[in-house]
Parts: sequence; structure tokens; C-alpha cells
Amino acid sequence: MALPLQNVRVLDLTDGFGDTATRFLADLGAEVVRVELPGGSATRSAEPIRGGVSIPFALRNANKLGVTADLEVDEGRDRLRELARQADILIESMPPGYLASRGVGPADLRRINPELVAVSVTPFGQDGPYRDWAASEQILYALSGVLSRSGEPGEAPLLPPNGLVDESVGVHTAWSALLAYYDRLHTGQGQTVDISAFEVIVHGFDPGFGVQGSAAAGRSEDFPRGRPDAANFYPVYRCADGQVRICLLARRQWRAMFEWLGEPEEFADPKYDTIPARFAASDRLNPLIDALFADYTRDQLVAEGAARGIPIGGLNTVSEVLETDHFEASGTFVDTEIAPGIEARIPSGYAKINGERAGFRFRAPRLGEHDDVVFGSAEREARPQTPAPTRAVGSRPFEGLRVLDLGVVVFGAELGRQFADNGADVIKIENSDFPDGLRQSRRKGALAASVAWGHRNRRSLGLNLRSAEGIAVFKKLAAQADIVLANFKPGTLASMGLSYEELKAINPRIVVSESSAFGSVGPWNTRLGYGPLVRAACGVSALWRYSDDSDGLCDGSTVYPDHIAGQVTAVTVLAVLIDRLRTGQGAAIEVAQADTAIVQLGNQLVAEHLEPGSISAPGNSDPYAAPSGVFACAGDDEWCVVSVRDDTEWLRLCEVLGRTDLAGDPRFASAEARLANRAEVDAVLAEWLAHRSPTEAMETLQSAGVPAGAMVRLPELLTNPQLVAREAYTELEHELLPSRLPTATRVARFDTIPDWPLRPAPLPGQQTREICETVIGLDEAEIDALVRDGVLQPPADDPALSSAAAGV
Repeated sequence: MALPLQNVRVLDLTDGFGDTATRFLADLGAEVVRVELPGGSATRSAEPIRGGVSIPFALRNANKLGVTADLEVDEGRDRLRELARQADILIESMPPGYLASRGVGPADLRRINPELVAVSVTPFGQDGPYRDWAASEQILYALSGVLSRSGEPGEAPLLPPNGLVDESVGVHTAWSALLAYYDRLHTGQGQTVDISAFEVIVHGFDPGFGVQGSAAAGRSEDFPRGRPDAANFYPVYRCADGQVRICLLARRQWRAMFEWLGEPEEFADPKYDTIPARFAASDRLNPLIDALFADYTRDQLVAEGAARGIPIGGLNTVSEVLETDHFEASGTFVDTEIAPGIEARIPSGYAKINGERAGFRFRAPRLGEHDDVVFGSAEREARPQTPAPTRAVGSRPFEGLRVLDLGVVVFGAELGRQFADNGADVIKIENSDFPDGLRQSRRKGALAASVAWGHRNRRSLGLNLRSAEGIAVFKKLAAQADIVLANFKPGTLASMGLSYEELKAINPRIVVSESSAFGSVGPWNTRLGYGPLVRAACGVSALWRYSDDSDGLCDGSTVYPDHIAGQVTAVTVLAVLIDRLRTGQGAAIEVAQADTAIVQLGNQLVAEHLEPGSISAPGNSDPYAAPSGVFACAGDDEWCVVSVRDDTEWLRLCEVLGRTDLAGDPRFASAEARLANRAEVDAVLAEWLAHRSPTEAMETLQSAGVPAGAMVRLPELLTNPQLVAREAYTELEHELLPSRLPTATRVARFDTIPDWPLRPAPLPGQQTREICETVIGLDEAEIDALVRDGVLQPPADDPALSSAAAGV
């Protein structure tokens, strides 16, 4: 398969955050050279380890070449300079100032190669009061606001599964690197990019101040103590062979459930057509559904639900995910060698391009395995030349691109926004008979906040694609467009005569991206695509609970993986756009949200495959670090996350606690010993934290080099010192909003790519006439006729509608 980034060279100096970005770029065809210091990367010993092999290292460094360079000596620094001279993109995750102090910082390397895109990804960015702080996934869950809405009421907040943060940071890093590279291809100039993992998770994982679903609960300024009671948003029920989750969102879905229950009189009132009413009555409704489901198997319930139009999905453990027929058929997994002599079943990759998976090709390198190939090959001297600049430095990267956006709800908003925010003319296609779910506001006549956030910088075209005339209008638009985005049920575009092959015949340069819950191949390809069902099917929900014995799943207040799956798709589309500059040809892209979740749980899935029964829901106890966890602090529902990862951090903690006597205690002398005595070592830390506020504890521990993070509620993000210092938030206005909305200024900081504009989101069909006149050249009479026939759907005050109503 000809991969889209096959002519792109990436220099990888990551050791932690960012290594998943270079793996994604390698999957898309880039030549990635992983540079390690003598002795190897710290991540070579990252848990889980099976057969002496670090699963995270093996997964995150597949498809890469591996070399060594000692940056403490001139020879090693010269090696790095030579690699940078030949590279297009550098991604590094060293502590701020580490490379610069050795004369090989991003600025130094860009003087050698002005076209280089140099990306630095660190826990908190290159400046601000947290700049030098340490962070793990758990710390970022706490500080980003994710932890505050995870867990059951009355219980400690619950850490989500490991892997989701690392991979999410990687996806955003890959996007930022390619965005700057695409900009370079048009301006001739590289730039430096500063990425804060903290800001990625705040703005890009499941943002409280961004396009969201149930996460909206955290926006209130009086966000209450305790976790939101979210279990009944997407309830889970026992059945004959496990558990299932049900999503009753639309009225017709509830009516089908009501009929299946035998139409119980106590729920006949039409008020139960609404989600809030059913939520309030869950103590009476859930026992009825429990009794109904008890004798069915998961497969029977899913099938019956499909027949009745009720979204039901089985809850799979990680071991069951590995053996699921659908994932076998869809190519989600591949059985391969991940290290010399070790075979495993691993996630194959995020995306398909022209029907082929862009994923795993070869195993991660041994230390220095490709030194001779990389440093001794004259063939590496040649590098594709950058085309002559066609755009001024400082312009928006996607100026001149046109996107036809058929995307809906969170995924669709997040995907299209990436292009709209960066200069593309994104035309959102809307049908008034089938409005985007985000358009539904509880305030009649007002604009939903998610529309303001997610649809900004777009234009809206009201168009009925269920008519032949509407399809004809769309095809005229497609003939002049660059990208089509859709996230319908597989086969929907083809059924309308808008498949990639049909659009390619009109416009060979078109890039068509389709996404769905489970992809177009396999027995689940027609399942309804709600995020809660995806999480349940892929093992995320099974790990997002206090223990394997807990019936309660704690992922009800999130819309994961919608945002990240949208970002995965954006990266893949951008890679194809880069390739199109060379080939002149578009491509068909497919991303399944399930594949996104499975790639991000890869560590647990592969570890379970190699050692069945070894992976379970860890709750708040990191199985590889002690002391660690979520600890109560002084005050009402105040918490701090601490993670001691090695002996050095343990000694620092002992100093902070004033317990240097513990440093020599054989019970705590090693990581293994501390894990064996977790209860005792956690109790020592818990006692110290109980007398301090989360912020005081965090600042004291971080100043000593111990990773710690206070649990932050979403409104507190707006006054967080690090986010304030880096101007992470601005305000979004819209005439239909009661007040201004806090919104992200940016995710990554670029030298020359400007921050996002904030043009107001359009009303449905607001630019219908404008687009038809200026883009496809329809005259006034043609537009009027199409409006009167219901093919075009402008706002209600359109003159053609007014004249028709008046009988003119």
C-alpha cells in the first residue's frame, strides 16, 4: 500500500509523552528515526512488561528505525545535527531547556535546517509556573477536570483507565506536527511548536468548555461536591451471561422499550418520553428492565434491541475484546512479532485509507539496531524538495480549501472544526427534517452552547439530500471541493449516490472521510454508533469502575472517544492532503470509533493476551507504582492524586513527609517492596495529605519533584495559574447566547500559525443563497425554485419563502 506520508522524515526524540505521535506518523508512512541516549529510553522499562518486554515501548515504537546518540559528547550532538539536517519534522519530549543547554535545541537545529518543523511536547509546556513539574496520566486526569466527574456519588473520585491520556496527547501532537509541516509546504518556512500535555487533555480529551454531551454538568459555577449521579444516563443491566448497556435517547427508542416491557401502566404517562423523567424514575424503571433482561444472553439482547430499534450493547472485558468476532473480521487486531521471539495480538492501527489499514508493519527496534542503516547510508542524503512558496508566512494553513461537512453531533463538530479553525471554507450541510443533535437546545429559540463551540467559523447550507435535486446540488459542490466529511451508518453515502468512487469520478482530487461506531466491515457494521456502547464493547467501561466486582460503571459523564476519534480522522485527512500535493489524487478514509478506543487500550489488551487473567479494573491503585492513588485532603470532597514512580521520587517524598526513617526501611526499599506493602506506604502518605488542602499538597510535592495533582473542578480551570499564564482560554460570543462562553484559545502554540478565529456559528441554512450563488453559480430564479420545492432550506425569512407564503 502507498502510504500518504512516505516522503516525510521524522526525527523522534521522545521518551514519554509524544512517542504515540511518532508511531501514528509512522503508521501513515513517515520514515521515523527514534533516537535514544546510551542505555536506552526510560520507556523501555515501562509497565506492563511481559517476557521481559515493555508492552508500551513495543506498541509505541513499531514501524520506527532505532539509533543511538550520546548528547553529552560532540560526536553524539553532531549525529543529531546531521539527522536534523535531513529531517522534515522533529518531535522531542525532553525537559524544557535540556536540548538547548547542549546546543541542539529546536532553535539550534532550525538554524541548520530552516525548513524543519520542531515540536516540543512536555507535561505543561515551555513556560508558566508549572513548566518544570512532573506529570503522569493520573496527574493530568486530576488537573484537567476529568477526575472530578468520574466515579459514584458518595465515593472517592475514580481514575479512568491508563493509556487514554498518552494516546490522546499523541494524536494532538501528530496533528500539530502535520499542520505545521503542511504550512511549510506552502510557505517554505518551518517553525517551532510548543505542546502542553495538560492543555491537550483540558481542551481536547472531553472538554468542559467545548463540544460535549454529558460533560456539560461540570460547567456550572456552583458545581457541587461529589460526583454527578450519571449511572442512569446509560444504565447497565445484568443478563444471563454478563452485562449490557442501553441508550434510550430518542422518544421512539423509549416507546419501543415501553412496548417490550409490556406497556406498564405506571410508565404510560407521556412525560416519560423525556430523559429527565425516566432518570428521575430510575429506581422504579430499572428493576423492570432488570427482570426482563435476566434470562437473555448478551447477544440475544443486542439482536432483540436491534430488531426493536433500541440501542443495546454488550459489556466486554479486555479478554473478551480480544476474541470478538467483529474485531477479527474488521482487521482491528493483527497477530505478529512485537519483539524478537515474542508474538502477540495487537491493535493494528487507527485508520483505513482506500480500504487498507494504515497500521503495524514491523516491530519496535532494538537499541541502536539501525545505526549502520541510518548513519552509513548515502541514499538518505536526498530529500524531496519543498515546492515554491504559494502563501505568506503567518497565514492560515488551509486557506483555499473547501470542505463539505456532513458530520453530526460531537464527532462531526470536532472533526470539521479542525479545518474551519485553520482557514478552510467549511460548509455544513444541514437538513431541517433531520437536524444535527447538537442543534437541540433546552432554551427554545436559543443556541446550544455546543453549536457555538463546535460550528464556529463555518457556513451553513440547508439542503435536502433525500431528493434527486439535492443530490445534484451536492455533486456540483463536490466538483469544486477538496474534502467531504461524514459520520453516518456505513453505506449511507453510497445509498445516496455519493460514494467515494462516484465523487472521485466528478473530482479525482476529492478526499472522502467516513466514520462510524464499528466500521464498515464485520457483523457489527450496522450497529447504532453511540459512544457509551462503543466504550462498553471495547473494554473501556469494564476498566472504568472501582473493581471487576462492581456493577457500577463510572464512564457516564464523558463522551469519550468522540473528540479523540474526530482528531484521529483529522490527522488522517491531513496526511492524505499532504500526499495529494505530490500525486494530485484524493483518497477514501475510514475511521471506526471502536478502533480508536482499542488502540488507546493497547497496553492492557496486549498484556492480557500474553498473560490471560492478568488485567483487571485497577480502581485508583496504580498496579505498577506505590504509593499512588487518589487521596482525601482537608475539606469537603477535596482530593489529590500522587504517583511515586521510582526510588528517586520515593526518597524525595520521604524528605517532604519528614519521614527519612522510611527511606531505609526494607519494606519500602524498592518499587517491588513498596507494591508488596502498598497499604502501609499509602497510609503514610494519606495521613500527611489529610491535613492539607489539595493545592498546598500539590505545590509542596511538585516543588520536591514528586508528581502530584489537585483534583480540579471544571470552573476552576478558568483561574488555574498555569492556564492563565499561557492564556489558554478566551471568550466566544454569539447573539443567541445569554452570555459569553469560555473557549480554548488554541491547543498547541505555533511560531507563525495564528490562533483560531472565533466567527459565530451559523444558524441552520444561514448562507444557503450565498453559497449557491458564489460557489456553484445558480441564479436567483433557480435558487427561488429550489427553495419553494424544499430542496434548498434557507432561514424562514428568505424572500422565496416569504413570497410563497404570501401567494406571490
